[in-house]
Amino acid sequence: MKKQMINVGFIGAGDISFLHYEAIKNCKVANLKGIWTRTKEHNISKSKLYNCLSYDSAEDLINDNSIDCIFILTNYETHHYYAKMALEKGKHVLIEKPTAKNVIEIEEILNLSIKKKLQCMPVHNYVYEESMYRTKDLINNGKLGDIVSFYMLYNIHHPEEVAKRYPGVIRQILTHHVYTTMFMVGRPQWVSCMRSTINDGTVPQENLAMATLKMENGSLAHLNASFAANDNSGDPWSFFIKIIGTKGATRFSHRDWIENQPGAVHHYTFSAYPYSIRNTANYFLQEVLTNGKKPLSTLEDAIICQKVVEACELSSDTNKFIQIS
Repeated sequence: MKKQMINVGFIGAGDISFLHYEAIKNCKVANLKGIWTRTKEHNISKSKLYNCLSYDSAEDLINDNSIDCIFILTNYETHHYYAKMALEKGKHVLIEKPTAKNVIEIEEILNLSIKKKLQCMPVHNYVYEESMYRTKDLINNGKLGDIVSFYMLYNIHHPEEVAKRYPGVIRQILTHHVYTTMFMVGRPQWVSCMRSTINDGTVPQENLAMATLKMENGSLAHLNASFAANDNSGDPWSFFIKIIGTKGATRFSHRDWIENQPGAVHHYTFSAYPYSIRNTANYFLQEVLTNGKKPLSTLEDAIICQKVVEACELSSDTNKFIQIS
């Protein structure tokens, strides 16, 4: 894209939209043109907050010829519908995670983006956190030797009034684990998973899951995702990655970023998280659309990620190891 400024439209204006708005506000090549969300009052209030237009429908926003790119920030069950609508109208697309409901939907989005020669990128935001691609360089340069094991813990309490708005922890949180594991270690081969629900009984979705993956390179990954309770032994929001290789090891945690401020959903957050969203949106607009670089995480990755997520659910339901095709 050779235009000086990229005009962006938001479909959806929930909690995550503010972080994407901040990203565009700080991006030199983009401008937020307008938003559409289902509730009229929300549409008006968010457009005033974001200093942009509000549209009467998603179709009106997508049909605006001055808009170049659509950010799809709705609930994941609608991602496929809006992504196809935007791509059919010639818009580049950034899709929040989970990318879609199933593998078939993601494949359809991918095929349409190829047919239309448009960019469509999933928000796999943790791979755009600076510490992550510094670690990736360590692995690629052989500093850690052969990777032996990968550990990722993501623990943040979602009270019932928050948890009921989301799918279970596998799709909502473990998705982060899977694409991050793939970015660092490669493709999973086998999956074993267990999940549980520990709450006041009002929300049926699982809020705790642990998965073990055998990777194609022989390494093992242990993934722990939970919004069942706070980790009061350390930070309430625990985020930790450790990678062990034959020549060295490295680790990353949110405790490396000590700033702790209120967030959109929780009364605390850490700098690494909003910066990862900002970095993702900026990379898409600046590097992919403007400079022609490839995304760090693609729809092809999202397809494999979805296969692993579905394998986790199947493994938990059947108590079996699941092979990833």
